[in-house]
Amino acid sequence: MAKRASSLRLEAPTRILVTNDDGINAPGLKALETIARSLSDDVWVVAPETNQSGASHSLTLQRPLRVRHLSAQRFAIDGTPTDCVLLALQTVIKDKPIDLVLSGVNHGGNLGEDVTYSGTIAAAMEATLFNVRAIALSQVCQNGSPVKWMTAKRHAPALIARLYQHRWAAGTLLNVNFPDCVAAAVAGVEVTTQGKRKLGDELHERIDPRGRPYIWIGGLRVEATYQNGTDLHAIAEHKISVTPIHLDLTHQPSFAPLRGALS
Repeated sequence: MAKRASSLRLEAPTRILVTNDDGINAPGLKALETIARSLSDDVWVVAPETNQSGASHSLTLQRPLRVRHLSAQRFAIDGTPTDCVLLALQTVIKDKPIDLVLSGVNHGGNLGEDVTYSGTIAAAMEATLFNVRAIALSQVCQNGSPVKWMTAKRHAPALIARLYQHRWAAGTLLNVNFPDCVAAAVAGVEVTTQGKRKLGDELHERIDPRGRPYIWIGGLRVEATYQNGTDLHAIAEHKISVTPIHLDLTHQPSFAPLRGALS
C-alpha cells in the first residue's frame, strides 16, 4: 500500500521545478504537479507552450523566446524543454536555487533508444548540466488505450522521496518509467540498464488530399522479449524501471585501441 503523502515530505526547504515535453496543458504535467506538491510546498512549473515530443536536447537559437506568466510560480515558454529548464534556472526563478527538477510525466515510455530523442529526458539533462539533481518520469502506455496516470501518481511520491535521499553521482540523471498496468499490479522497482530494440520505426507512407506523398513516423517496434536487466524487460514484467544516465558519452574502453591505432 502506498504511504500517506504527509509522510513523504522532502527535507525542508526543498524547491522543485516541474517541466515536461508534452506541453503546459498536458495531463501528465498536471499529474506531476500533484506528485511534486505532495513532496514540497515550494513547487514551480515552467513548461513548453506546445507539445515538444521528440525535441531531444535542442535549444532555440534563431528567434527570441517569450515567457508567459500563468499564475503564481507557473509559467509557459514558447520553446523546447531544454529552453524551459535553462530559462527557469537562469532567469525565471531568481530568489532561491532549485533543489530538484522533475520532468514528465511523459505520455508514453522513454525506454531504450528513446533516451536519445526524448525532450522529457533532455529537460533532466539540462538540469544535470547545471548540477541540479533531476529525474525524468514517464508512464508507459499503448496507442489507443487510456493512459494509467494513477499508476505514476500512486507510486511516484514514495519513489522520488527515496531517490532524493540517495545522493546519486554528479553528471547523472535518473530515468524512471512506470509500467502500463494499474497501480496495484506493479510488481516492484528495478534498477536497470538502457535496453535496445531492433532498429526500424513504423513508417507510414501515404498520399495527402492534394495527391502529394508524405511519410508519418510512428512508434518503435515492439518485440516479444527483451534482455533481462534492461528497462524494456522490467516494464514488460510490470516493474518500475529506474535507469541512471550519465552525461559523459565518452567510451572509455576505446581509448587504448584508438591510441594504438593512431600512434
